Amino acid sequence: MAGRQPVLLRLVACALAIAATDSAAAASAPPDAAAPAGAWHQREAAIMGTRIAVELWSRTPAEGEAAIDAVMEEMHRVDALMSHYKPESQLSRINAHAAAGPVRVDRELFDLIARSLDFSRLTGGAFDITYASVGYLYDYRHHVKPDEAQIEAHLPSVDWRSLELDPKSSTVRFMKPGMRIDLGGFAKGYAVDRSIELLKARGIEHASVSAGGDTRILGDRFGRPWIVGIRHPDDPKRVILRIPLENIALSTSGDYERYFDENGVRYHHIIDPRTGHSASKVRSATIIGPTATQTDGLSKTAFVVGPEKALEILARIPDIDAVFVGPDGKVYYSPGLAPPTR
Repeated sequence: MAGRQPVLLRLVACALAIAATDSAAAASAPPDAAAPAGAWHQREAAIMGTRIAVELWSRTPAEGEAAIDAVMEEMHRVDALMSHYKPESQLSRINAHAAAGPVRVDRELFDLIARSLDFSRLTGGAFDITYASVGYLYDYRHHVKPDEAQIEAHLPSVDWRSLELDPKSSTVRFMKPGMRIDLGGFAKGYAVDRSIELLKARGIEHASVSAGGDTRILGDRFGRPWIVGIRHPDDPKRVILRIPLENIALSTSGDYERYFDENGVRYHHIIDPRTGHSASKVRSATIIGPTATQTDGLSKTAFVVGPEKALEILARIPDIDAVFVGPDGKVYYSPGLAPPTR
């Protein structure tokens, strides 16, 4: 992190200046003057249960539309492989059969599951894809939650150490009955990374690809950074910080994404694997780093361990920075993003 800190401090200074700029003046700023012949192209779609947004610069409309088509196709491909909603996906096949014996999967999926165990070790189990052993009992759309007896019955199956992976045969096996896995914690980030690599291979040099709260940025806006805002947990129109970024990934997780409130309690989709309940030690967590797979996986950690412990964990990882909003509204920054003191 130390190697990148001066750059981030420069970016934060720019962000504070941008935040102080009148919005009308910002809207009247000149277009990308240094841009070569060509144009920006944008498209949105609903894939992987979330909003997919692509913006890129291309020399011709045909080149731009073909590149966006490739991104959308890749999003559908990853979704078909890793969705736990689709009964024909390889992930669903794991959940249906891995308790009875090893299930062979494509190497791509195997490697991503293996990557999840790296996150589990790094975070002391705060990140655990077997949380789904309890998590599947929640239905946020229909305001359904498990009772304490159901949580107690299913919680023993939440144990990342009981995932048996055989790299030689590319198989996954559950060592406990009732286990399930869910890659929602970083599959979208992985899809974003895959999309950026596809754009690079096509010669695209300036782009932004988002899947829900996960974004990766390629290049800049011809001498100007991409401006990414972090929303307030209680107000989608209010921004707590604007960050100028280029060639980097950013993921934000919040308790306002998939949730319902009941009797003064918010039940949301980020589950504490130790308790089976919605984690509540932060309201929002934003991670900035080299890849969206990494930032997506790490963005859930603070919800389970709290902002101070999360910052300790992240300090051990190169080129990672973070912004957390606590339950009381207090904002926590990693050293590379801390606003300058006056």
